[in-house]
Amino acid sequence: MARFLKPGWLAIYAIVLATAAWFGAPRLLRKLDFFRVRRVELVGLVSLAPADVLRALAVPVRYNVFDDLAPIERRAARIPGVVSAEVHRRLPGTLRVELVEAVPVALAPGRAGLVPMDAAGRILPFDPTVAAPDLPVTARPDSVVGAVLLRVREADPGLFEQVTSAARGAGDDVALDVGSRRYWLRRDASVETIRALTAVAQDLARRGRDYRELDGRFAGQVIVRGGSA
Repeated sequence: MARFLKPGWLAIYAIVLATAAWFGAPRLLRKLDFFRVRRVELVGLVSLAPADVLRALAVPVRYNVFDDLAPIERRAARIPGVVSAEVHRRLPGTLRVELVEAVPVALAPGRAGLVPMDAAGRILPFDPTVAAPDLPVTARPDSVVGAVLLRVREADPGLFEQVTSAARGAGDDVALDVGSRRYWLRRDASVETIRALTAVAQDLARRGRDYRELDGRFAGQVIVRGGSA
């Protein structure tokens, strides 16, 4: 006489079979040439050269999309200028490599001239004519200057585009040259302070007042120096 499993046991049995199939399938599929990696898709590249990235990834010739992706992801994350990386499968034979590049905020002296620098003061392996043609210039790689420039870029992109050079002053204060004028900020300058400098500059321009410096290092105020009264 046939014996039938109760519905609850049938569900458990189905889950066990599905789990075994899920974990066993990749081992079988790795042996099929149909799933061999034939294409690597790079996403998020702005400044890095695709050929350099592919060399750094070093995907083996017989690599299968069901092989372990962790080694490729680690190599991608170690590429100079990359902040983070993720690798995904696209069947039947494509790896999708998603990269987040560091953001250049200034040009600093390097071995072969001015090179891009990020907010942490690290030199980036980017072609400055492509990645950073109009960035502010700084005298040396500097994390304090880099952090202030990034904050200005995020808080007021219009002001950032006007900055021609940046340097650390006494202590950790940072001086930004905006045309023929100078703006002063503390290393921990807030978004409100940065926007206040722009608001004061716009007000002075409307009233036709000249000035030499705007100083935002003091709480709750912007000090105007130089120019006509």
